[in-house]
Amino acid sequence: MYIGISTFVWVSPFSTASFDVLHKAKAIGYDVIEIAVEDRDLIDWVVLKKVSRELGLRVTVSGAFGMDRDISSDRPEIRANGLSYIIDCLEIANDFESPVFGGPLYSAVGKTRLVSAEQKAQERQWCLDNLHEAIKRAEELGVTLALEPLNRFETDMVNTVDQAIAIVDELNSPYLKVLLDTFHNNIEEKDIPASIVKLGDRLVHVQANENDRGTPGTGHLDWIGIRDALRTIGYEGSLVIETFGAPSKELARAASIWRPLANSADELAVEGFEFLKKTFRE
Repeated sequence: MYIGISTFVWVSPFSTASFDVLHKAKAIGYDVIEIAVEDRDLIDWVVLKKVSRELGLRVTVSGAFGMDRDISSDRPEIRANGLSYIIDCLEIANDFESPVFGGPLYSAVGKTRLVSAEQKAQERQWCLDNLHEAIKRAEELGVTLALEPLNRFETDMVNTVDQAIAIVDELNSPYLKVLLDTFHNNIEEKDIPASIVKLGDRLVHVQANENDRGTPGTGHLDWIGIRDALRTIGYEGSLVIETFGAPSKELARAASIWRPLANSADELAVEGFEFLKKTFRE
């Protein structure tokens, strides 16, 4: 397994001015840098590719799904914008040889309501229709879409592994699989290792986050159980730390980040890497 870290740990939004975080990640020992694409126009992609390749860092790509990128919205122009964003990110992932593009592909982060069964079914169908279109491009590019369940405080559509499996199995494509974020799983799953085993080869990406989104290894997650479950299913992908050291106002509101999650982003990055290395490699 590869050990990675998200640009979100240090900065939001990630931009050309933030490329120093790649050097930090490499110096700590990370194999992978996960690029969070909040605004693609802020990033000089040519230079980023050059820097990542010179450093020997693998790249994975993750999404930032605000209210204007919601493929299950009741507004067709927002659904179209969400699909366009997903396709743009798939093309970025292909250019950087990222095996996945992941995130809560199905809806906007922070969209939480109690709605009628009829409205929920309609929103789910809009989601399926747009994911079907996104899968076509993913297949052409050879990049896998990684659908991430979020906790109930951040979405009302996909909270559990079972809900994610239902969408993935209904669309039935090898280019749509599941991303597990252990922070969200800790809230929604009764048994995280069992949920990993249930996913089997549907699991394509893991964000290895502590129960409070702080430094991995400092909370109460069953990391040994998670490790053993990943070994059971033969998982060979990345383990990426994704937390938020300096969230934007929009991101802080969507993810409910109101306090520092560690003494510093650098400390979290160093100590998190050492913990994941010791737990998953030794």
